[in-house]
Amino acid sequence: MGERTFDLEEAERLLPHLEGWLRAAVEGKRKVCEMECEYAGLVKSIVLRGGCLVDVAHFSRRRREKEEWETRFQEAVQAIQDCGCLVKDLEIGLVDFPCRLEDREVYLCWKLGEPSIQFWHNTDEGFAGRKPIDEKLAAQLKRYPLV
Repeated sequence: MGERTFDLEEAERLLPHLEGWLRAAVEGKRKVCEMECEYAGLVKSIVLRGGCLVDVAHFSRRRREKEEWETRFQEAVQAIQDCGCLVKDLEIGLVDFPCRLEDREVYLCWKLGEPSIQFWHNTDEGFAGRKPIDEKLAAQLKRYPLV
């Protein structure tokens, strides 16, 4: 686990910032993948045809666009990580917040589109191991100070 840990309230306060960055990262990854597929299709077409004329200006422009999207994507992911959060899945927009629960480390788990942090899981579990945060657990997660 990284150096920073969160309590539930602190993690909740970050959500408005994280939502924007995470949306940018998800969209950036999608755009980059889309452009890589477009380029792979061109290469395949050239190979299958034994060569062909290529609109060099178009693909040069697309390459620059891809580089711009890659930069946006990387900056968004870095902003999330700089906060101390863990980017877990950019397909569904999943972020974990390192947290202490009693004497163990756990993750508060938030998915893009969820109104608040409603789930947690042990560090050796993933998305499938998410458990709901009930009132009793929420109180415990607020009691433990930052480490």
